Amino acid sequence: MNMRYHVLHTTEYHYSQPVQTARHLLHLVPRPVPWQMLERQALRIDPEPTTRAHGIDMFGNPADRIEFAASHDHLHVESEQTLTLAPRPWLATPIDGPAWEKVRDALDYRATALGEAIAGAQHMRFESPGVRVKRELEDYAAPSFVAGRPVIDAARDLMRRIHTEFRYDPEATRVGTSVLEVLEMKRGVCQDFAHLMIGCLRSLGLAARYVSGYLRTDPPPGQPRLTGSDASHAWVALFVPELGWIELDPTNDCLADENHLVLAWGRDFGDVSPIRGVIQGGGEHTLKVGVTVTPVELGK
Repeated sequence: MNMRYHVLHTTEYHYSQPVQTARHLLHLVPRPVPWQMLERQALRIDPEPTTRAHGIDMFGNPADRIEFAASHDHLHVESEQTLTLAPRPWLATPIDGPAWEKVRDALDYRATALGEAIAGAQHMRFESPGVRVKRELEDYAAPSFVAGRPVIDAARDLMRRIHTEFRYDPEATRVGTSVLEVLEMKRGVCQDFAHLMIGCLRSLGLAARYVSGYLRTDPPPGQPRLTGSDASHAWVALFVPELGWIELDPTNDCLADENHLVLAWGRDFGDVSPIRGVIQGGGEHTLKVGVTVTPVELGK
């Protein structure tokens, strides 16, 4: 069943002192994927940037680069979009995939027949700034990846264990909290659980990437949908030759479906942060982020 959504994502910075100059990289325009059609997109920025350029980053994501040469005491960025999502192809027929060792061996750089898709997945096998590959992660993944187990079945078991054994706690971690700290604390948020699962998969020699986007969330029964009450979300994609990238959401213990809206993907959060940059001046700052994902009737 196709789903249509209106998304409003607002970010507001207020600075205690004027910012003299600034440069920012934005990942706020959804990337094109076969099951997701972007119907309308508007990106509003206040104050108006001195320069603004739209392009594609090294991972194929739409990216906007903005610069400010004039003093300013706030930054307001508003992304508004309407998208239609079809069911992911891997949801049409239940699949478990080949044995996970076969997938690992196919990805090995010494393999003699590297197709274009496999070659493109290679760089998602290795550690990145936000996801280190450690023995502790391999040990945690081991009970799910027993010898000969189908790779998707094993990955779903790992996802289920993370969902069951870890507590969602927005106060437990920061952006820079390491994967090993998350493993030790057994708590965190969607970014942490995605990083953890990616680290576990990479520690086994598999290719996994970080997916940034939005998740439709429903208000409690009888309660109205509140503007800004949703949030950005993160999940994982695992590469399986001949099947492609299979998306798994460890925070919610499910395969990504038509409620998961893709913004961008990369090695980890640092590659696809919605807004990141450098500023000169500014002093202390306050940050307010609001996301609203609203279902819209098809045809309207």
